[in-house]
Amino acid sequence: MFNIIERYISKITKEDVNNFAISKNITLSESELDFTYEFLKKNALEALKNPRLFDINRYQNHYTKENFNKIVKVYEEYSSLYSRYL
Repeated sequence: MFNIIERYISKITKEDVNNFAISKNITLSESELDFTYEFLKKNALEALKNPRLFDINRYQNHYTKENFNKIVKVYEEYSSLYSRYL
């Protein structure tokens, strides 16, 4: 499973990240988009491998309050749907 995710993450673009955010009604600023993209490229696999160690609240200062609240909801939604497969 992680090989599939690793390949996807290696090919993901800023446009992909932005389009996903927009699809979830999140309008990221340029700095929020840059941070999210870099975070995913560098940390996504580790966060998925060790979900109990991942603390999303550590990153709230990188987003507006409104966007962070939306991101938390999306994170919780996807965690509940897919955590059993990881």
